[in-house]
Amino acid sequence: MTAARIHYAVAALVAWQFVAPAASLAAIGLPALFGRPLSERATTRLVGAGFSTGFLAALVTLAVLATRSFVPEVVHLGTLFEVGHHAASIDLVADGLSVPYVCFTTGLCALVNAFAGTYLHREPGFTRFFILLALFGTGMNLMVLAGSIDVLFAGWEFLGISSALLIGFFHERRNAVDAALRAFTTYRVCDVGLLAAGVVVHQAVGSGDFGRLFVGTWPDATCVVSPTTATIVAGLLIFAALGKSAQAPFTGWLPRAMEGPTPSSAIFYGALSIHAGAYVLLRCEALLDAAPAMAWSLAAIGSATAIHAAIIGTVQTDLKGMLAYASMTQAGIILAEIGLGWRILPLVHVVSHAILRSLQILRSPSAMHDRHELAAALGGPPGPSAWSLVPLLPAGLARRLYRVALERGFDEPLLVRFIVGPVRIALESAAAAERRWVAYLGGSTHTAARHGDDGGAT
Repeated sequence: MTAARIHYAVAALVAWQFVAPAASLAAIGLPALFGRPLSERATTRLVGAGFSTGFLAALVTLAVLATRSFVPEVVHLGTLFEVGHHAASIDLVADGLSVPYVCFTTGLCALVNAFAGTYLHREPGFTRFFILLALFGTGMNLMVLAGSIDVLFAGWEFLGISSALLIGFFHERRNAVDAALRAFTTYRVCDVGLLAAGVVVHQAVGSGDFGRLFVGTWPDATCVVSPTTATIVAGLLIFAALGKSAQAPFTGWLPRAMEGPTPSSAIFYGALSIHAGAYVLLRCEALLDAAPAMAWSLAAIGSATAIHAAIIGTVQTDLKGMLAYASMTQAGIILAEIGLGWRILPLVHVVSHAILRSLQILRSPSAMHDRHELAAALGGPPGPSAWSLVPLLPAGLARRLYRVALERGFDEPLLVRFIVGPVRIALESAAAAERRWVAYLGGSTHTAARHGDDGGAT
């Protein structure tokens, strides 16, 4: 087979990794849109076929790349716009980072699809769950295969909206809706970092294409921008990653995310969504190499979050809460590894942790049932089985750590007092100033004064 034919074959395989889940989304979403949703069996088979064929395409692509020393393959799907020397193209890239990611993301989505078909049998929102699952898989593959920061941002947003909607899947429960709003708000705030990073990259190189931002192949690429620009972009990307990966100070939404169905908890917050930030930082690792201050900051934040989550996880009384903090701990360690300059180790860590945590969360209902049966047989709780450092600590320090863990590290009161509160006051003051200025321009100074006197009421 000639090199041209191999290129076209690989391009078709790469495109199919994105098209397959998107096609399953359309196949089950369009009938539901017109009020005639498919049967449960047809829904699960269509979604399963999309993820399974995408997984097989990724495996074949990985084998082909391995025979070619993982030389990247770029698939050009079109151009969003082009003005002079400035352009935004739609490219997919298959290399040693993206294809292994697609393999385990599509594989885990296929596994969760099979599990959820039985778990959500006769659930009123059955079709809605699988539409969101297909949307999530489409966004995940689009983000992973993205050849530009513009395409990556589109996939990133698919992840955010599908995650938030699945946290609030049981919308008849107030806790689920509150948790979904908390996650959505955190995503919105931190996504500003990724959007701003895209603007800076476009300004610096005239395009969002990674091929114009980096020289070389992953993991040995180098960035072409100045150290100052690299520091700014790396800082913005880290800010975006902290929110998606539930790192300090944005840790509060992850335990609440377990309000969603068990299958979505497994695939999103235990395996894939929580590692989206790690993928973005691995993809842009050359920026961290050029910005050592940002790299060390990432390592420090990841390490601090890992310790924070490990302490809090020891006092959780529900299994999904314990697994949520365990995922947060591992995500912090992974980000610390990336900050220390490692590349292959974090990738292996992400894949291994994602597989393990998905299976743990999927099995959590059965594990609780087994433990209750064991407690009944023994006449009481079986007691702790894992080794712990707590008995080795001084009694006073152990009590203090226990109080900190019970209060979840006091992170939420501190966040509300020092970040949310000042920002809210600033926004309210800006809104009041805007009303006064508009009233002044309109000649209604008396109205403006009255609004100022009543505290900014409208």
